[in-house]
Amino acid sequence: MRLLDRYLLRELVIPLSYCLCGFLLFWVCSDLFGELADFQKKRLLAGDIAQYYLVITPEFVVLVLPIALLLALLYALTNHARYHEITAIRAAGVSLWRVCTPYLIVGFLASLGLFALNELWVPDSAEAAEQILSRRLPRAPGALPRNQVRELCFNNSRDGRVWRIGVYDVERARMSNPQVVWTLADGAVRWLSADRADYTNSQWVFYNVIEYKEAAHTNSFPVPVFETNVTMLAYPEFTETPEQIKSEVRLSAGIVVHGARKADIPIAAILAYLRLHPNLSHADRCWLYTKLHGRLAAPWTCLVVVLIAIPFGAASGRRNLFVGVASSIFICFSYFVLLQLGLALGTGGYLPPWLAAWFPNLSFGLTGLWMTATVR
Repeated sequence: MRLLDRYLLRELVIPLSYCLCGFLLFWVCSDLFGELADFQKKRLLAGDIAQYYLVITPEFVVLVLPIALLLALLYALTNHARYHEITAIRAAGVSLWRVCTPYLIVGFLASLGLFALNELWVPDSAEAAEQILSRRLPRAPGALPRNQVRELCFNNSRDGRVWRIGVYDVERARMSNPQVVWTLADGAVRWLSADRADYTNSQWVFYNVIEYKEAAHTNSFPVPVFETNVTMLAYPEFTETPEQIKSEVRLSAGIVVHGARKADIPIAAILAYLRLHPNLSHADRCWLYTKLHGRLAAPWTCLVVVLIAIPFGAASGRRNLFVGVASSIFICFSYFVLLQLGLALGTGGYLPPWLAAWFPNLSFGLTGLWMTATVR
């Protein structure tokens, strides 16, 4: 069986490599011809362009790997069935599931790799690509660097604190002109204003702090508590972290417009946002949870691809190899339509978010299992 497994893997890896390389080459060439004029306007050199495509390659791999795996599987299985190799293997007493074990392992490992790419490399690829595109352009007067955000409002509704930040540096976790408002246990309101703040030793340190206090259940003006010019004043009770603020920056724009897919928002950022905003509206919760489950479900498309390709490609009989290509186009189109329909119903609140995101995988996976069980 080890010899057979190596043979089946070799017959799969070769077309899979060709498909990935072919898709990558086609994508780079078509995108380069379409964006060449824009690259010239932005004064990019050949090295900049090469670095740009290297940076955004992980995002492309996430999109194309399931399609390449499906096409390679259908090609390999159709080729085996064409020469009756699968029939001969099964006649020797080997079950179809055992024959397809190497394919299932490849699908499982590809899903894990896709999940790692999606969470570790892809989230920062779009931002890095934008920095490369704008590195040769002169900065407009008064414009901030791309890693800084102006007039940021960060609402920690879980702990009852609202941060208003003049300028926030996402990379260095540094604030300019921060103001923090929070409510004490007795109902009094505290106001904090400082020149700047840094995140040091897992706590926020403010400089040149002024604090005000507003008594509970009154309309009186806030009264200054103290004013200090101490070099550093730490507030360990402020539990907000730079990662949580970064998730706010990433998700706030999408929450407002309920935007479409964004590859730069990892699961950790979505969970951090949900922890700090437990009282979201129904529409916002549907959008966020559908997005969360969609991120969890997307990598497992590779395993679903294997389940659906086995009955399409392993059926006995002599067939043309282009049958595999036609089948892959039909499967991809059907999956894409079902995926978009599920996400639309989930974000609109018509389906539970988990069902909307996982429905295409469940439908195609269960259909593949049933069709494989009926293969003779």
